[in-house]
Amino acid sequence: MSLLLPKLGEAQINEEKLGGWYMYFFNTTFKESSWGIQGDIQYRNWNIAGDLEQLLLRGGITYKPKKADIKLTLGYGNITTGSYGSDNSNTSESRIYQEALFPVQFGNRFYTNHRFRYEQRFVQNHDFRTRIRYNFFLNIPLNKAAMDDKTLYLALYNEIFINGQRNIGNGNSVEIFDRNRLYLAMGYMIKKGLKIQLGMMNQTTDNWSKNQLQISFHQKI
Repeated sequence: MSLLLPKLGEAQINEEKLGGWYMYFFNTTFKESSWGIQGDIQYRNWNIAGDLEQLLLRGGITYKPKKADIKLTLGYGNITTGSYGSDNSNTSESRIYQEALFPVQFGNRFYTNHRFRYEQRFVQNHDFRTRIRYNFFLNIPLNKAAMDDKTLYLALYNEIFINGQRNIGNGNSVEIFDRNRLYLAMGYMIKKGLKIQLGMMNQTTDNWSKNQLQISFHQKI
């Protein structure tokens, strides 16, 4: 029964109801140095608004070697996860992460980024957990050949999450496969360092699959 109960609880999620994620991403570099900071604020809902799925606050210190086109990050995140529906209970999590992000361009119009992230997770009422993530990003400018000012572009990504441990404490366990996120959006480069995206993301876990409307702002300060 203890193995079945988590699945039965998550089965109550209405997979047909559209969720809403509203996000702000920023990054900056300290003058002409290799060091900088990046972060994001994400307000995620099980519905379009009001039924909290997650409030995520995250930030990190970045380092970009001068002779290598790669960005390394050491960061921290604080996450509040809400329960689906009328249940107002929530779970808190502190998370330390390390990531590597490197771009690869194909031809004149295909801009890709590859992100590897390793997380150490301290989830309320769980044992210490780790997770590995890989995200493949693709941006394709439509009205211009390059990602310049006033460029309309197609944005896609796919991210897979793999749990480092199955046993999470109190006799509970998770699958090695944690989740997958598949995203498609239209983006607009307002000016250099500032863009907006509107899209749809499908998130699939071991127990459910759900679509999320996403609106995101991306700013380089």
